[in-house]
Amino acid sequence: MRDLLTLDTVSAAEIVTILDLATKQKADPSTYRNNQILQGKTVGLFFEKASLRTRLSFETAVCQLGGNCIYMGPDCGRIGEREAIVDLAKVSSRYLAAFVLRTFKDETVVEMARHATKPVINGLSDKQHPCQALGDLLTIREKRGRLNGLKVAFIGDSNNVCRSLAHALPKVGAQLVVSSPHGYTFTPAFVKSTGISLVSDPVEAIKDADVVYTDTWTSMGQENEAHKRRATFQAYQVNAQMMAHAPKGVFMHCLPAHRGDEVDDTVMDGPQSVVIDQAENRLHVQRALLTLLLS
Repeated sequence: MRDLLTLDTVSAAEIVTILDLATKQKADPSTYRNNQILQGKTVGLFFEKASLRTRLSFETAVCQLGGNCIYMGPDCGRIGEREAIVDLAKVSSRYLAAFVLRTFKDETVVEMARHATKPVINGLSDKQHPCQALGDLLTIREKRGRLNGLKVAFIGDSNNVCRSLAHALPKVGAQLVVSSPHGYTFTPAFVKSTGISLVSDPVEAIKDADVVYTDTWTSMGQENEAHKRRATFQAYQVNAQMMAHAPKGVFMHCLPAHRGDEVDDTVMDGPQSVVIDQAENRLHVQRALLTLLLS
């Protein structure tokens, strides 16, 4: 298994390999507990942004594989500020079995991978969230029984999560329909390269969807835009009236959710919501990913 940076470079077969192993490990913990591939090894978590699910899920996965984590959080400053990334990557590679980065710039992940001699995993960057997307695919496959032929409607900001889903879903035969306000959607070139669809009307986008997905309107680092974004995205709130157009669909959100903005409580806590199972599956896909990269 080659080192993974972003889902645009991963094949459909590799995605399925990760999902299949995650499913196997989730169903039978002995498959990883009896094979402690990280015994005596340490994984470094280099996080420029605060985290709940990414940190907890990676630390738990490493622990379950017999290893340890060292956490370098936001209080340590931006990666590359105190010392050059080339030096950080080369020195840390002598200590660590792998790197997980949660950073602002995509270029930080690429630069770290260029100089590190150990696997570098993108735990989140401004334009990518590949581990989230892998967990989402696992959840969709569990809830709907397949990926091929499904319609996934993403409503709201065309952000890093949506971008990673756009890279992954078409590869496994699913249709991604994105509905965003003008100025907050993907370029025509990106749409053409991925094969996704853009629909300006969120109700039309959601109609008969197998999966309805949304995310916060304002991501970390965009706080100064929050007021403007809230006004712009009002028509894109996923509520009971909107979900009525996808009566058989499941609702997904990568969390944290701003209840009352992109989603209301009736949907978030309703019978179609699978967000807690979705959050759990971050652990399973990341444990599988670590297994494949480090075994």
